[in-house]
Amino acid sequence: MSVIMLTTLTGGWLARKVGQSRVVGEIVGGILLGPSVFGRFVPKVANSLFPKSSFVVFETLSTVGLILFLFLIGMELDHELLYRQRKTALLASGMSVLLPFAMGTLLAHSLRIRFAPEGIGSVPFVLFLGIAMSITAFPVLARILEERGLQRTELGTTAIFCAAVGDLFGWLLLSLSLALMGAPDAPSSMSMRLAGLAVFLTVMLCVIRPLAARLARRSQSSELSFEMLSIVVALTLASAAATELIGVHPLFGAFIAGVCFPRVEKWQKTIRGRLDMLVSVLLLPLFFALTGMRTQLGLLIGKSALLWAGIVLLAAVFGKMAGAALAARWTGHSWRFAGALGALLNTRGLVELVVLNIAYNVGAFSPTLFSMMVVMALLTTMSTAPILNVLGIQNQSLIKPLPADHSEM
Repeated sequence: MSVIMLTTLTGGWLARKVGQSRVVGEIVGGILLGPSVFGRFVPKVANSLFPKSSFVVFETLSTVGLILFLFLIGMELDHELLYRQRKTALLASGMSVLLPFAMGTLLAHSLRIRFAPEGIGSVPFVLFLGIAMSITAFPVLARILEERGLQRTELGTTAIFCAAVGDLFGWLLLSLSLALMGAPDAPSSMSMRLAGLAVFLTVMLCVIRPLAARLARRSQSSELSFEMLSIVVALTLASAAATELIGVHPLFGAFIAGVCFPRVEKWQKTIRGRLDMLVSVLLLPLFFALTGMRTQLGLLIGKSALLWAGIVLLAAVFGKMAGAALAARWTGHSWRFAGALGALLNTRGLVELVVLNIAYNVGAFSPTLFSMMVVMALLTTMSTAPILNVLGIQNQSLIKPLPADHSEM
């Protein structure tokens, strides 16, 4: 863990120096520690320092860190801003999923005959590829917004909501894909997941959130006690466990727990002060490094593979950015706002890598196709900061929506 922390710290510092997000440096640091570099040149030292048994511990700690981080992001979501941006958020979330999914569907046949493993059905392959093309890395996006001070702006709030909705659809489709790979009762399994999700959201938003608000009105004059903080963390972990039990990713449950937290400013400040340092310094870098350590870039060899990797990258970028940007323009925003929203939702990163690992483990993707998608995920994540810089979206940038009849070149 010491080696990982120092490596990701250095990588994050260097990334910031060249205008990238710290997250990119942390992922690259993990790749350097993994089989692509460290494990390739000094395999004995690498195996001694990072035995396979240690990965289970790393994964558990980093998952807890992600759950707490997504709770903090949900806790700071501005409900009023989101309500004002609801039209853009709903349309952009749908377009930013449908268009890249359609691009993946168009490429599915060509990629399947060239790179898919034997025995994979066309429908599961199309679903897995479409999900990989359309998903947004919710944790990475949240980290980028936090680093730039955008999480409470209209742009940041809209992007977070779009990513949350898009990832929800992505995980539901992933559940369907996994069911089609191994179970004949896929429709009933999917209906059970949807019913469970509906019950969960109803309980959280219609029962837990009003109760928390009532408690806040009675106690907001007092400080957040140690006991109350323990209860908040326990309920966050329980919310994450509930969505995992349903078949949706636990990060979604943690985010909803944050959304339900009462908006008492001094309580929010106390929780962030007590949790943020541990999460940001230790647990999140551990997750980013762990993902990089599982990536093998050396699998991508040959002119044909590189050509198709480029095609996949272009299709993914066009689908994601065009879908989100067009939705933002249709709802009256400037091209600057639309382009920034598209760039943020084009951030795939770690959630993408989680999906790719699942697809690889169940035999939907070959090692070559897996490597193509990993390269696409890393490059789209790395492109976010430069695009935002070109658009002039800097720290604490407050972007206001334009009237519907206004146009801007």
